[in-house]
Amino acid sequence: MSWRWGPHTLRARLTLWYMAVMLAVLGVYVSVVLALVARNLSGALDARLRSDFRWAAEMAEQGPDGSLSWFEGDPWSADGPWLQVWSPAGRLIYRTSVAARLPAPASEALVDRADGRIRALPGDPAPFRILGARATVGGQPVVIQVGRSEAFMRLEVRELALLLLLGLPLTVAVAGAGGYLLARGALSPLQRMAGRARAITAARLDERLPIDSPRDELGRLAAVFNDTLGRLESSFKQMRQFTADVSHELRTPLTAIRSVGEVGLREPRDARAYEQVIQSMLEETDRLTRLIDRLLLVSRADRGDLPLAFRPVGLGALADEVAAHLGVLAEEKRQSLTVEHAASPCCRGDRIALRQAVINLVDNAIRYTPAEGGIRLRVAVSSGDAVLEVSDTGPGIPARDQGRLFDRFYRGAQSSASGGSGLGLSIAKWAVEASHGQLAHERIAGGGSRFRITLPLAPAGEPAAKTPPVNDLKHQRTRHSRRPRYAIDGETEGG
Repeated sequence: MSWRWGPHTLRARLTLWYMAVMLAVLGVYVSVVLALVARNLSGALDARLRSDFRWAAEMAEQGPDGSLSWFEGDPWSADGPWLQVWSPAGRLIYRTSVAARLPAPASEALVDRADGRIRALPGDPAPFRILGARATVGGQPVVIQVGRSEAFMRLEVRELALLLLLGLPLTVAVAGAGGYLLARGALSPLQRMAGRARAITAARLDERLPIDSPRDELGRLAAVFNDTLGRLESSFKQMRQFTADVSHELRTPLTAIRSVGEVGLREPRDARAYEQVIQSMLEETDRLTRLIDRLLLVSRADRGDLPLAFRPVGLGALADEVAAHLGVLAEEKRQSLTVEHAASPCCRGDRIALRQAVINLVDNAIRYTPAEGGIRLRVAVSSGDAVLEVSDTGPGIPARDQGRLFDRFYRGAQSSASGGSGLGLSIAKWAVEASHGQLAHERIAGGGSRFRITLPLAPAGEPAAKTPPVNDLKHQRTRHSRRPRYAIDGETEGG
């Protein structure tokens, strides 16, 4: 239904609908009442006709000459009886004054059909009902006809209909006024919520809609809006924090590049010194490139634009591959990097994303584990799931940082001291969850951390994807680990 030319407020529309429904209900009610009254009056009229017939059959007086007569009271009374008595041959024997004054020409034709039924004859101003039946009066067989007009019955029905129809608009108007007041009272909380929502801007997301009654529909609607505002407020805070963190992370390598360049240009140097300056600038450029790549990865992951290939992945082979790739970093810090195979589970997921997750976890473990420490990768099966654990003997993560461990750009005191962008663990968590798994952290008694990747097992009989050949990452790590004195310490691959 179009409201282009109708009322534009919900309150007015509710009032109109209320009045329309009330009008329809009252219309049906009036129709039913009139039908019931008309039926009752018609039944009462038929009952009076039968009573008149019994009176005529029992109260006849026979004269000495054998003639029949009836006491009819005042012949000019409006309630006098309408009576006609016929012989079986169709001769009129007796007629009351009322019958003579209100003749029914068609009544003579009903003498032969005097079977006790009530028949309606057309008349003016209303139809005329006649009951005719055979009887024996004073030993004589006769046909008795009694009749009554429907005029009084129809007059009562018309008066009742007029009364109801005149009261119907007044009733609907009163009901509409009451419905308008009711709608205004019921919708007043919605109007207050609209006014408050109109005042909420991006700078005032901490405000909430008023809730008059938490248990009714409007209260639940306001609660849902408040929850949405809470999520928007949190998203805006994260976006502002994300923007600030990105600005800071991008400024750090750019500042380093500028500082190294300025130091290199302060005085003439030989070719070897300039080569070290350029190498330091390239390393900072690599760090900036890796950071931008991670930001693009996070952005594409949020949009769902990263294509994922779900295939069976052997976690044991994946752990061996990551250990081989990052073993040189552990060797530089005199750390032990081992892989323990308690089982050979095969999960189903995106191998590239899972590899990145394990690389980030192992890289973080190497960064925060002191020299002579150990990092262990353990592959097992637990409760019907494939499990890969990365444990270290580092200082562990403080309890105050564990709640925000997987937040983007969040870095605790230890993370800030060791460098890094704060994206490694958040990317690892996304990569694991993208393969329908879970990533959890727990502290190890006596110091250290354990990150557990839990993934659903692949169906039996499905072969795992082949491990790609090892690239030259180890050689790149070895080359970039020899930093010149002009370089500002940057982050490793784990971030």
